Amino acid sequence: MKVLVTGGAGFIGSWVTRVLVGGGHEVAVLDNLSKGFRELVPEGVRLIEGDLRDERLPEWLRGHDAVIHMAAFIEVGRSVEEPVLFAENNIVNGVRLLEAMHRADVGKIVFSSSATVYGVPARLPIREEDPLGAQNNPYGATKVSMEAFVATYNQLYGMDALILRYFNPYGPNEMHEPETHAIPNFIKAVLAKKAIPLYWKGEIVRDYFYVEDLARAHTAVLGLSGLQYFNVGSETGAKTIDVLREIMDIAGYEVPIEDLGERAGDVPASYASSAKLMAATGWRAEVGLREGLGRTVEWFRSRS
Repeated sequence: MKVLVTGGAGFIGSWVTRVLVGGGHEVAVLDNLSKGFRELVPEGVRLIEGDLRDERLPEWLRGHDAVIHMAAFIEVGRSVEEPVLFAENNIVNGVRLLEAMHRADVGKIVFSSSATVYGVPARLPIREEDPLGAQNNPYGATKVSMEAFVATYNQLYGMDALILRYFNPYGPNEMHEPETHAIPNFIKAVLAKKAIPLYWKGEIVRDYFYVEDLARAHTAVLGLSGLQYFNVGSETGAKTIDVLREIMDIAGYEVPIEDLGERAGDVPASYASSAKLMAATGWRAEVGLREGLGRTVEWFRSRS
């Protein structure tokens, strides 16, 4: 299959690109490199250094069988400070992509969504039929909005639309600036032997899973059709404090923890049921937390 990956030079996008190439797909990456890195694009993959606002977008899309759309701003705190910027980049540019796909006769999209669309979970584990919740930040609102637009293009034009709701991926190649995700920040602090600030005494529960497993989910759904929603996670909730202790155990020493108390807006627990994705494709998370953290620590250690 001929696949174009938007944001394919970023953390998750580069892993998706690598897995696609390994599966024999013909892949092109569209990335403006504002958040991505040329060095993360696998050798031999065509890199289109461009933007979703470019009038050449239909030309770049033409001839592809599918688009995996991962180009978006992700910093939750920044979305609160700059909601218009996030709406323009994550929603308006996303609709530009959908319209360009329609004009270029590209009939399939795999959309990178997020577990944030559920808000405070009605039950655990979270299932796809659970209601979407009110959003407490504009980033989450952009994901809800884009899911609606993707579904609209399915209804209007029959575009195959596979929506993946990620939980908490981590792994090598995560080079965000600033970094807002827990695991890379924990690892960098531990390797630097710095104290780690922690809310809720680390009792918050999240579904942490290895980025390569997430990347495989994108290739797994490429053969599906229609409008379908899938959770992607390990199906296991882990306390943040336990993840941090695992990282320190892998590193071979402990660092101090700074108790920051409680923080408004945090969901106490969130983890997935990925049974629907497993049933539809046979996919399942394969890399355990200890193994994945070990790989990730070694990658960060190699860069320090």
